[in-house]
Amino acid sequence: MSQCKHSFFTKVTRANTHAGCPPAGIFLEMTEDDWYHAFEQNLMSVVRTTREVIPYMKNQGAGRIVNITSSSIKQSIDNLLLSNTMRPGVFGFTKSIAQEFAADHILVNTVGPGKIATDRMIQLNISIAQKTGKPMEEVEKESVADIPLGRLGEPEEFAKAVAFLASFTNTYITGQALIVDGASVKAL
Repeated sequence: MSQCKHSFFTKVTRANTHAGCPPAGIFLEMTEDDWYHAFEQNLMSVVRTTREVIPYMKNQGAGRIVNITSSSIKQSIDNLLLSNTMRPGVFGFTKSIAQEFAADHILVNTVGPGKIATDRMIQLNISIAQKTGKPMEEVEKESVADIPLGRLGEPEEFAKAVAFLASFTNTYITGQALIVDGASVKAL
């Protein structure tokens, strides 16, 4: 946010740079606490951070909010029930506040990563290898098999999409979900 004249935005975003990911698993494995924790961690953290930053953005006359979710907002992902449930809620929230604050020149979007070469991807592959008994090399090969580009995305590629939407170069895109996934998601 090049037009910010105050460090408040930096303080708020640093306080909630990444909420984390709910544990992998299926319905019968999830406890009541797992559900509440995923709700707090993945939906309410976005609500609370937005509540803190909106007054500042309104005061300065503009702003950009980019919520990071998952490609699961468009197509559910096997074994990620909690993510499949909470992340679309973030997109619904994004869509609603984008409309509510458009007149204030506050643009709000969601970016959903697909399979990006991060620690989370490694954790998911380890979980799959442990549950199936397959060697990691096989799990990793299978992990990219359904990506039309034939590889994991790089964190830098994902960051470029977020940086554009968060910048004041973005002057008209709001209330949208951008999926950065190498064409993996087949949903429209």
